[in-house]
Amino acid sequence: MHRKRSIVSMADTKGLVIVNTGNGKGKTTAALGLGMRAWGQGLRVLVLQFIKGNWTYGELQAAERMGADFVIRQMGEGFVRNSTDDERTDHMQASKEALEDARQEIMSGAWGMIILDEINYALGYGLLPVDEVLELIAAKPDYLHLVLTGRSARKEIIDKADLVTEMGEIKHPYKQGIRAQKGIEF
Repeated sequence: MHRKRSIVSMADTKGLVIVNTGNGKGKTTAALGLGMRAWGQGLRVLVLQFIKGNWTYGELQAAERMGADFVIRQMGEGFVRNSTDDERTDHMQASKEALEDARQEIMSGAWGMIILDEINYALGYGLLPVDEVLELIAAKPDYLHLVLTGRSARKEIIDKADLVTEMGEIKHPYKQGIRAQKGIEF
């Protein structure tokens, strides 16, 4: 039996600003789950990853299978902590380009949800100015859901959000000497 999908019209949608932050694991995972839910309801979803670079994560393979309506773009240079001055310059340039892509895509009207993965890290490491991210939030169309992830979300970002979730670490296998697991961390 074929069921007709019911899609809420853009006119009925109040695009939310959602922040996933905190020192616990699961910020990106929760955002991707939200993206999958939105995709399942007929929204086009774009994920721009501000820090993740050339690693192959499981979500990239899943997004490829989901097709052109669920897109992930790795825009970062990888780990920022302990980077050299030259590497930091590369990180800053990559973050600036990711922010410009975000600006263009937010204004394009092509997406129902955009996830700015690890943008809070980019802010925390000083790779982006907070005022430019606040301008981006203010400029988003009314129908667009915008999700920002990463530790240590700035108060200014939290104040602009409609929904903020803080992931808190209680226990982590890494502290027990267990290495990152395929399908869990990547």
